[in-house]
Parts: sequence; structure tokens; C-alpha cells
Amino acid sequence: MSERMCTPEQEVTSCIFLDENRNANVINIPGSVNIPFYVQTQLIISPAFLTNSSPQLLQPPIDDGAVNRLFIHNPNAYDPDGDSLSYELVPCKGFGGSPIPTFFYPPASTSFTLDAITGDLIWDSPMQQGEFNVAMIIREWRNIPGIGLLNIGYVTRDMQITIYPPMNDPPVFSTIIDTCVEAGNVLAFTVSATDITSTETITLTAKGGPFEVTVSPANFTSTPNTGSTTGDFTWNTNCAHVRKAPYTVVFKAEDNNAQIQLADLESMFITVVGPSPKNPTSAPLGSSLILNWDQSACTEAVGYHIYRRIGSYGFIPSYCETGVPAYTGYVRIGSVNGLGVTTFTDNNNGAGLAIAVQYCYMVTAFYPDGAESYASIEFCNRLNRDLPVITNVDVNSTDAATGQIYVAWGKPVDIDPTQMPGPYRYELQRADASGNFVTIATFTNLNDTTYNDNGLNTSAVQYRYRVQFWNDTPGNVFSAGFSQIAYSVYLTIGPGDEKNNLSWNVNVPWTNTQYVIYRENAPGVFDSIGFTSAIFYVDDSLNNGQNYCYYVKSVGAYQDTGLVDPIINKSQIFCSTPVDNEPPCPPLIANGPNCPQLKDTISWQIDINCAYDIASYQIYYAPAGSNSYSQVGSVPAGTFSFIYSGESSIAGCYYITATDSTGNESDSSNIVCTESCPDYVLPNIFTPDGNFINDIYHPILPYRDVKDVEMTIFNRWGDKIFETTDPDINWNGKRNNDGEESPDGVYFYVCKVNEIRLAGAVEQRILKGIIHLTRGPVSK
Repeated sequence: MSERMCTPEQEVTSCIFLDENRNANVINIPGSVNIPFYVQTQLIISPAFLTNSSPQLLQPPIDDGAVNRLFIHNPNAYDPDGDSLSYELVPCKGFGGSPIPTFFYPPASTSFTLDAITGDLIWDSPMQQGEFNVAMIIREWRNIPGIGLLNIGYVTRDMQITIYPPMNDPPVFSTIIDTCVEAGNVLAFTVSATDITSTETITLTAKGGPFEVTVSPANFTSTPNTGSTTGDFTWNTNCAHVRKAPYTVVFKAEDNNAQIQLADLESMFITVVGPSPKNPTSAPLGSSLILNWDQSACTEAVGYHIYRRIGSYGFIPSYCETGVPAYTGYVRIGSVNGLGVTTFTDNNNGAGLAIAVQYCYMVTAFYPDGAESYASIEFCNRLNRDLPVITNVDVNSTDAATGQIYVAWGKPVDIDPTQMPGPYRYELQRADASGNFVTIATFTNLNDTTYNDNGLNTSAVQYRYRVQFWNDTPGNVFSAGFSQIAYSVYLTIGPGDEKNNLSWNVNVPWTNTQYVIYRENAPGVFDSIGFTSAIFYVDDSLNNGQNYCYYVKSVGAYQDTGLVDPIINKSQIFCSTPVDNEPPCPPLIANGPNCPQLKDTISWQIDINCAYDIASYQIYYAPAGSNSYSQVGSVPAGTFSFIYSGESSIAGCYYITATDSTGNESDSSNIVCTESCPDYVLPNIFTPDGNFINDIYHPILPYRDVKDVEMTIFNRWGDKIFETTDPDINWNGKRNNDGEESPDGVYFYVCKVNEIRLAGAVEQRILKGIIHLTRGPVSK
């Protein structure tokens, strides 16, 4: 008797299939005939996504294999909505949908695995004949705008695998690789398989998503043949096939052995990619570039992404490379929604683009599921040079009051005389830390493009400059605009141990490709000591306490002709004195409790390159259950171990630090913890004869890490003689310590020892044993 039932609840619908009995004698489910067959499907329908279909499993859930032969099965899941799929093994389920307690995965000579991406179930290899049941969940995933990647449902496959004696070898496919195809093109290729014995007829079949699409499905043709055979796959793709998730095709090669037909499976992914937007162009307009392109040939596209970088890269996508990869240096700067929206204005988010900079673009079309087309060809352009182009903010001298900065710019060369007949005027403007620009010089000659700005505090202030351009036609005076802003290169230094850490701030409209570092090696004489493309540099192997002075020279250029190239600017001079302000490297600790002595011996090691100025090591300890560490010891450099003996417990955690000769303490080492030692031991001889030797029964001392005990002592007839919670016990041999004396003989005890463990919890250990009580001589 079987039963199907679906239970819709708000946005989630769950369906189950239940059969009262599985087949008998399933090897990996003992008692299988009395255990139900249970599978479940879940489907989520939400306002965030109004359509959702469960994956279809195109491969039957019954398969055959042979002992010592590689077994491969693929459920060949196809999702009509194009959702991504993942696969995971799960135990077979029985009563109430719970995992079957006696279930175990089929034993394998090497491995039994399920590929989470392809869905290939690989059993390498079966070791036993018989029937096996295995189950897997196929989950569907969708990227929901504003939510992210979401699991929107699953189906369960519980399948039967029958393993036969090794009378045959399965066919073998030649390698099949994943591929991509542009929508509108025909994908055609041949697959082949070979029978190892060359005596059996091989039949090739293929199933998968390309054969399930309603518009222009794929076709596969093959003729069975002895020994080896081939099959031809053909798919005339179109725009309806474009989606982000690849289509899966599973090829099957099966022989015709009379006893057992074995098969080889090969799965492949086919991704259908949308065509690139065609005929992109760009045109300057003021401080913006206007981009245009043709509408996508695929009407399924819902918009376009725009990518930009400075300078050309020359990216040409490979056949499976969609979008614009980050390694090209391109960054997505915007998107437009709508198939017919084929224009975009790049004004640098309102800040305006820079003159004399080459801006390059690529455009892609995107689809409802997030799929992205191939990228358009790269197209580049510049703004018209109808404004000054600033080139130099060069610190000529460094002083708190009399510093000087050289400023230069290139003149406009694309002036529209009908709009600006002239004459013309430059206003050079400067801003300091306050951020307010002030005019510091005016020029009426278009070729007058340099200025030495004096009386500055170049030691402590980073200055920035811009040039305002004016049309001074009588009766029509107006500002045409500003150059881009350029900052002086501003150097700062952080002293370290025998080194100076240089870094500099630079903000300019051109591209700097190199920075050269200069150091004063003789009074007034600076020599180059290195170069970098980064904005930091470490000058090491210096002497602590000695002053060193530096400046940095930037080297760059615009992507335009007719401007100074290279563009060179210097920072201010900055001096710094190395000092030992850096702690040593942290030690690496290893810990081993010494239970017989109730001590912890902590040992550690240090990187030899960090040990030269270590003065001491500090040992920190936190008892079990505490996160509060306190220093419990210190040892001089050259010592690499410490013995700690706590007051009541050695259960706890430790770390070590190193301190150098100037008092810099390192970061903590790795933390190492130790549990308590199970050292609470009870003797089996007790002689309460009044000679002050062994007159009181107590544990063998010393002990540690014991919170309390529950000790009960019985006589040979089971009568309770004594009980206590005192870990020292202190039994004097009398009933309850104040009654009649217990006679010589054998007594029994049960002692529940509550020990302090590392996590702070108390763990109980039960001791049972006998006590020989005697008041006479003890024979040995």
C-alpha cells in the first residue's frame, strides 16, 4: 500500500510519497521488508518569485552494477526555471520520515561519493552482490534580488542499485568536456565509447535539459555497434535558451551482455550565452561621456551593465567567459533597465570626468535570472580639452613658514571660439587643511601656465590646487569651469625597530606609475634608495636613535598627447628616528601536564629571527571555567620552559608572551589548555590501631582538581558504616566516626568523585573498591 500527500502551508508546499514496505533483503537496510519507503519534496512559492517548478529527474531510479566494477549513476536533474541545482547524500528514510536507524552507506573498496555539482554518484567499487538502497536530495537555488541566494525547494531520490557478479566490464567513454555556445549558433559535436572486450554491442543514449526545452530542443543520433560506437549531438540554440545555470546532458553507453548489462555515464554542462551588445560608441559632452549601443538581438534581455577602466586593456572574452572579469581592471559603474534603453551618461556620479584621461568601456546585456552576455568590444574616448589640465604640484622646498610649491598646468586646446571668443583668464586657486579654495594668482596670457607658490607651511600641510578658466569678452564674462584638483604628495613616517615605515598620500587626476624614495645620506645630499608602485615603503637595517630624512618623487602621465610626460612631483622632506617600539614575535607554546607531580610543564619556542633582543618570557594562566588570565611566572631569555603548580588545580589554559629589552611585550602565543589529572586514588589498607601511623583513612596525597566526593563505606553484609562529602574522607574506623569501632575485615566502598574539568564544569568519576581494615601487623 502506498500513499501520496501534499501539505501546503503559507509559502511552502511539502509532498511525501510513502510505501509501507521496501524490498526484502536490502543489504544496507537490515530488516528492509518491514521498513517503509519514504521520500519528500518541498516547493516554495513566494511574492519574491511567483513561479517555481520542481526539478525533473530524467534518469530512472533503478540501476545495475557489478562487484569490483566502477559504478556511476546520475539522476540527470533538469530545472525548467533554470535554477541552480546541488546534490547531497542523505540516509534513507522510514517511519515518520525519520532516517532509518539501521541504514548504512554501501561499502566500497575505495569510496562512495556524490558530486555536489554534477550529481554523479560514484561507487568505487562495489564489494558485495545484492540490492542496495541509497538516497540523495537535489536542492534548487535562486538568486533573489534584495535577498541573495535562496534554497527554494528540493526533491528526494531514493533509488535501488542491484550489484551482480563481475561477469562483464562496462564500456568506456572518451573524454567529454563542458562547453558554451552563443545563442543563435549551432552546437554540434561527436561522442564516442569503446567496449574493453570489443565483443559486445554498445548503445549510446543522451538525456538532459537541452532535450526538454520546448523551443528548438537538441537532437542526438547514434547507431549501436560492436566494440565501439559514436553519437552526434546537435542543438540549434536561440535566445530562449539563455540562462545563468548551465544545462546538464548525461550520455549513457550500455553494453548488451547476456547476463548483466553494464553502462558508463558521462555528464557535461552546456551554457548558452547571450550575444554581446553591438556597435558601442562614446561622445564627449562637457564633463561627461555619452555612451550608446545597439539593442540586444535577444528580446529576453532586460537591461545592460556598463563597465569602465582608465586606459585600454584589450579584453577579448574566451568562449565561456561572460560579463567583464575583475582581472581586466574594469569596474561596473552603472546599469540601465529595459531592453530598449541603449544609452548611458557617464559623469562620474556627478563629479565629472577628468580631462586628458582615456576612459574605456564595455557593455553587457543581462537577463531575468542574472545571466550576463558576452562583453561588447572595448571602446574608449576622452573629454574635449577645453579647460586647463593641471600637471604639477611639486614641493620645491620644505619649511614651516617659507616653503615653496611649483604649480603647472596645460592650456586648453579644444576651445570653441563661437562659445568663448576670448580674451581668456586663469585664476590659480589653493586650498589648505581648512578646505576653502582661495585665488592666489591671476594670468591673462593663455601660455602662462606655471607658478611658484611661496611662504607655505609645507612641513605640516598638504596643499591642493585647481585652475579656474574665464572668458573675458567684454559684456560676456563667464567662468568656463575648473581644472581637476591635484594635491601635493604628502609624506608621513612611522618609526620602527631599526627601520622607518614610509607612506604617502597622493590624490591627482593623472596616473602615477612609480614612486622613487630618496634619503639624505650626507648633509643636503639625497640619494635614491628604492622605488615602488605602492604608496608605502620600508627603509630597514637602520640604527635606532639616528635621525633620517626622506622625500618621495612621483612619476606619472595622462593618457593624452601634448602634455608634459612624464609628470614628476616631489613630496616635502620628512625626518624620523627609528626606535625600538616593536614587540618581539609571540612564542609558540607546547604544554604537557605532569600528573604524578601534579604540575604543568609549559615549554615553548621562538622564531630565531625574533629572539635577538628578548629579555624575558611571561607565563599567564586562567583556571578552568574562567577567561581571566593572570601572570603566574616570568623567566629570563634563554629559558624555554616553566613549571606551574597551582593551589587547587592545574586544569586551565596558558599563554606566553615575550618582552624585549625596552619593555615591549609581544602578542600572546597560542593558547594551550590542559584537563585535570585523574589522580584521586584511594588506598586498600587501613590500620586504625592508635600508633598515629595510618590511623585515619584518606586518599593518597596529594590530590588535586576535586570539588567534593560522595563516599560510602559498607561492611561485608552491605550495612552502611560511613559516608562523607569531604574529599579528605578522614574515616577513623568507627561507625560514622563516633560510634563503635569497626572490626577487622574487608570493607567495600563506592566513591563518586566530582572533578573540576577544563570548561569549568564538574565531571563525576565513580571509584569502587575494597578496604582491608586491620589493627594488627600487616603482612607484606
